[in-house]
Amino acid sequence: MTVKEQLEDLLNPILEASNCFLVDISLKPSKISQKVIILVDSDEGITIQQCTSVSRQLAKQLEEMEFFAEAYTLEVSSPGLDQPLVLPRQFIKNIGRSLKITDNSGEMFTGELLEVGEKEITLQVPAPKKKPKVPVEEASLRKVIAFDQIAKALVVISLK
Repeated sequence: MTVKEQLEDLLNPILEASNCFLVDISLKPSKISQKVIILVDSDEGITIQQCTSVSRQLAKQLEEMEFFAEAYTLEVSSPGLDQPLVLPRQFIKNIGRSLKITDNSGEMFTGELLEVGEKEITLQVPAPKKKPKVPVEEASLRKVIAFDQIAKALVVISLK
């Protein structure tokens, strides 16, 4: 079992009790100490207090188990707006917001997230800025993208 899998096993009961879910675990070694970064979220949005609670509970378990032999730094936070969406739950939470999607072929789409299905999302892409010779059908402005075809999905930040 890898370190990430062991951490995930420790985190699952803590996150369930906090009504949160795990987004990602990353381990960044350095000369001084290893940095353990845990990204958590909830369907309603996560608070600093929830992150603090998860961090304290996990840190206590790690210390009791002497999980890391070397010095480490534990950071528990929510994924920022600059972090890509990776889980279907994150997409559901962002229905109605504008997303920038890069698919596996490198093609980019920007549009409003309309629906999230079990295996795909539906975006409402904007009509072309130049007026086309043939009228654009409304159905052609809906782009269905399978989760396994999404290389990167970011929420577009609007400062309006």
